[in-house]
Amino acid sequence: MSIILHKADTRGVANHGWLRSHHSFSFADYYEPTRMNFGTLRVLNDDTVAAGMGFGRHPHRNMEIISIPTFGDLKHADSMGNQTIIKQGDIQVMSAGTGVEHSEMNANKDREVRFFQIWITPNQNNATPRYGQHTLELGKLHNNLHTVLSPEQTNEGVWIHQQAWFSMGHLDANFATTYTLKQPGNGVYAFVIEGNVTINTVALHRRDGLGLTDTALLDITANTNAQLLLMEVPMA
Repeated sequence: MSIILHKADTRGVANHGWLRSHHSFSFADYYEPTRMNFGTLRVLNDDTVAAGMGFGRHPHRNMEIISIPTFGDLKHADSMGNQTIIKQGDIQVMSAGTGVEHSEMNANKDREVRFFQIWITPNQNNATPRYGQHTLELGKLHNNLHTVLSPEQTNEGVWIHQQAWFSMGHLDANFATTYTLKQPGNGVYAFVIEGNVTINTVALHRRDGLGLTDTALLDITANTNAQLLLMEVPMA
């Protein structure tokens, strides 16, 4: 088993006033050659956007872009004609494919919005652009690693053009479980949203990231009440 540990305070930091962001991997003005990606996981940004502000309309191509709000509401609009509000408890995906323009704005004038922006390299280029959004059943996350993203079109979360699976769990203190990888050769990047957990003997705290490869099983224990995101992705 190989391990890559990214402590929360080692992430890249950007502060543009209206936007505060922590980058687990190289992004924009933050460049660290040892932290370009974890397999097909290219971007993991922890963003906070001020009230009424946001990312104006801009283009993307050939990338699977996932947003997971943790506080507040995002207003999405794109060149496919979608106009939606993405709330805490939702997960959104946009397959950029041949090209799409979009904006992501704070839908509220009186409070910030916080969300994770995640990019996955697709397994096919120039797909037809596509938008998906799903409201999670929070009860399914309690003491469970619930699949919220996969390659398959199901009612359990969103799907992308990649052999990748995301699982989320809201775990009680002292709860222990295991995660079995879905596809041989994949790796898992675990990200602690809240609380403290131990994964395969490695102690992790809020916003720490842990990449694991060459293993088929993760042993997970919540040391406090915790929220955990597992991103299983191909490594090539």
